Amino acid sequence: MSEIYQQPLFGIFITLSAFQLSQIIGRKWKFVLFNPVLLSVVSIICFLVIFEIDFEAYNIGGQYLGFLLGPTVVALGVLFYEKFEQIRENIMPFLSAVVIGGVMSIISVSTIAITLGASEPIIRSIAPKSVTTPIALEIAKMIGGVPYITAGIVIAVGIFGNAFGPVILRCLGIKNKNAIGAALGTAAHGIGTARALEEGKLPGAYGGLAMCINGLLTAIITPYIVNVVI
Repeated sequence: MSEIYQQPLFGIFITLSAFQLSQIIGRKWKFVLFNPVLLSVVSIICFLVIFEIDFEAYNIGGQYLGFLLGPTVVALGVLFYEKFEQIRENIMPFLSAVVIGGVMSIISVSTIAITLGASEPIIRSIAPKSVTTPIALEIAKMIGGVPYITAGIVIAVGIFGNAFGPVILRCLGIKNKNAIGAALGTAAHGIGTARALEEGKLPGAYGGLAMCINGLLTAIITPYIVNVVI
């Protein structure tokens, strides 16, 4: 039986099956906790725990899906090209929102962590929480954080943004889909951008561009902000 777990197709099959089932559940029952990404992650974790399968065995196949994330992010550039004229009309408010959102993300999470008594390594680990994992890991190494903690926090933030972001934004009175897309890309990186694409192509383009700009911005300013806050 263990030989099956070692096959690359096993991880791919489990991942795609979990996501497909989660989508069916999400469409049938419109409930925020039945978000496909959240359900997929929880169901895969439960499956691995119940059947005592090591993550390394699952990830033999899962890593191939992870490899496709790079080309997928690059493909967002196609959307940006298609929607460039529409985005250009609102470029200054968009850039202002992304910059303010990126800066406040670092300041707010660091301040909250200090208030709750978190140690300095923890604060440095969670500061780059809103950018995609590869960038966040490099930032964490650069500022003295713990990459493993950073990776977990980044993934959790993305899932939370994907599942609850649109609901929270609409409760705050933000109805414009383009604004929602930009907010999701800024706060919840790639996973949030995937949710923005469900709102439409233009919100998805805003989300993808926001994710890229915030990633660059966060990489530059995080060391300075963290040192000042701490």
